[in-house]
Amino acid sequence: MGKQFDKSWEPILAPLLHQSYMVDLSNFVQQERARGKVFPPRDLVFNAFKQTSLESLKVVILGQDPYHGDGQAHGLSFSVPQGIAQPPSLKNIFKELETDIPHFQTPTSGDLTSWANQGVLLLNATLTVSAYQAGSHQKRGWEQFTDQIIQAISKKKEAVVFMLWGAYAQRKAALIDSKKHLILTAVHPSPLSVYRGFFGCQHFSKANAFLEKHGKKPIEWKLI
Repeated sequence: MGKQFDKSWEPILAPLLHQSYMVDLSNFVQQERARGKVFPPRDLVFNAFKQTSLESLKVVILGQDPYHGDGQAHGLSFSVPQGIAQPPSLKNIFKELETDIPHFQTPTSGDLTSWANQGVLLLNATLTVSAYQAGSHQKRGWEQFTDQIIQAISKKKEAVVFMLWGAYAQRKAALIDSKKHLILTAVHPSPLSVYRGFFGCQHFSKANAFLEKHGKKPIEWKLI
């Protein structure tokens, strides 16, 4: 799968990539690419670790799966590249930001790279998916890989904000030391659940308040 990540991640990722389950996973993904389209493209599978260094990491926003439509996935959870229509969950994230962060306006682009560059790790639990087949690469090893990364972040870093949206993400709280870090939970921002507690959760302002309290620069959430 190549070393397409910031060198600061090397001590965490390199040992994991050589584990036998990751070798099996790599073979599976290569076979799927030979059979048809797999998202994101090969060079963007580890994009979250390329855009956000371990040193700069302040916030983790955990998604479940990459988007499975053409051109949507680029290795950052909830984000889509410039020029791609914003999926419903991302639109709802922006709606919450409009009420939570003063002067925030929903941007025309759904590209969240500027968040990643400020230290927001936009991590999906599963890092690949076959085209048009949601969840098709689950339970193949990716979850074990990303669970180990979450545990390593919890252990090695101080005062990180983890945003866990939906039941799937919330189960990851067991991997995080809540005495050192801030764990924010809410329902998923999908249209099915957003009105049951995502709107009004104020996770973005809470994250910044926590970061400032610990002497860290807050995230500039505005994308315009």
